[in-house]
Amino acid sequence: MTAPTPPPPANPEPNWANRTIWTGDNLDVLRGMNSDTVDLIYLDPPFNSNRDYAAPIGSDAAGAAFKDTWTLNDLDVAWAGYIADEEPALAHLLDATGMTHSKSMQSYLTMMAVRLIELRRVLKPTGSMYLHCDDTASHYLKHLLDVIFGAQRVRNEIIWVREIGTKNSAKRYPRNTDRLLFATKGDKWVWNPPTVPASDEQIDIWYTEEDERGRYTRRQLRRPSEGMPVWRGLRHGTGSWNAPKTGHDAEWIEREFIPGYRSIESAADRLEALDAAGLLHWPDRRGGLPSLKKYLKHADTTVPMGDVWIDIPGGRALPKAERVGYPTQKPLTLLRRIIEASSNPGDIVLDPFCGCATACVAAEQVGRQWVGIDLSDKAHELVVRRLSEAQNLYSFEKLGEVHHRRDIPQRTDIDAPKDYRTHKHVLYGQQQGYCAGCGVHFEFRNLTIDHIWPRSRGGQDNPENLQLLCGSCNSIKGNRPMEYLMAELKKRGHLTTV
Repeated sequence: MTAPTPPPPANPEPNWANRTIWTGDNLDVLRGMNSDTVDLIYLDPPFNSNRDYAAPIGSDAAGAAFKDTWTLNDLDVAWAGYIADEEPALAHLLDATGMTHSKSMQSYLTMMAVRLIELRRVLKPTGSMYLHCDDTASHYLKHLLDVIFGAQRVRNEIIWVREIGTKNSAKRYPRNTDRLLFATKGDKWVWNPPTVPASDEQIDIWYTEEDERGRYTRRQLRRPSEGMPVWRGLRHGTGSWNAPKTGHDAEWIEREFIPGYRSIESAADRLEALDAAGLLHWPDRRGGLPSLKKYLKHADTTVPMGDVWIDIPGGRALPKAERVGYPTQKPLTLLRRIIEASSNPGDIVLDPFCGCATACVAAEQVGRQWVGIDLSDKAHELVVRRLSEAQNLYSFEKLGEVHHRRDIPQRTDIDAPKDYRTHKHVLYGQQQGYCAGCGVHFEFRNLTIDHIWPRSRGGQDNPENLQLLCGSCNSIKGNRPMEYLMAELKKRGHLTTV
């Protein structure tokens, strides 16, 4: 009797070292990584831009290049079968893309889909992912994320204005923006809200009052709960009177105006203290309710970062000190913002298309662990060089060894990853989901493997003698040759031309 397979560990550990760069196909490497081990993923994959990119000769990145044009010939045919088996809704989306856009877009999205499935698997339940793209395929990629992560977990589409002054385009608006699709694996995730300074216009809108101490805004002294309903004969609507006892407001009041303010227990006594210190704004009209004066010079004038980022230059405006000549290089400031917002010190950051390793360098700068994957050996060379140069700028305590690997990691959380190159997966991709008999398109589960030349007549199990038939065609064919099936389908009027 075979022993039962032990369950995977509850909290699997990474099966790689910090500061690792892999050279190779990221799909193979990802399939060898333990599940639920990465805190944050940033990926900047090809955009299906129908261009080929190469770094200029003489630049630090010379020799790095990639193709950004996709056809069915670029795909492992087993991917289509694997997607149809694991994610039927995703398979329908890819088929629809091929019909509504192009086979090139379908091929590109198939390449991305198999990798996104693995990226979701390696993320921790509290992990996040940022997918960097442009308007070429952003709307299609969002659909992929909707299926793989769940539509409710695709949190934002961030617009990054990479440069303001772009060259004119014939009969259309110049393209000067990229997209960042932000998704989370679960409903609880790491979030350190990024902030930016408020604009002069925002401050003018908020701080409309002024006295001898300076500009101020008015804050309500109310809370929507039972407490002190009346103060000095004034009732504060349906709520109750309150004065800040904790938090930022209470701190600056005590520090600047009323020593010992936070130790005053009674809300009424705190209100009296605020009035005596001249910190209440009393309206001119009779019976109006007072409010707290919040002075500009004591205020935190930062605001939450929105989903349009215009403050980080990129493209031709990329800081010269950062440039290595790598095509599509992104600024370190952009990556630091992402990493600091969606991870904590010591967390693991993964970039599966790491190129010139900007995400890896940024992760090192802000005290995170990191791992990168790229097809080119240049990624390892560049990350070592960039980290060595940046060490003086950012005062790393001690830069550890950067590990360069070309092998496929072996998972320790399970015996082996699921084989996606089974005969059925390969055949489904080759036949694009169509039955080899009647020519009708079927879901993966509705197709069966058939021996073209029956085994009972000497047919072998080699792939050249295998095909996929729907259940009906397989039943009609039985152990007879294909000629019988085709003739029978024609006689019954069931033959469809694919």
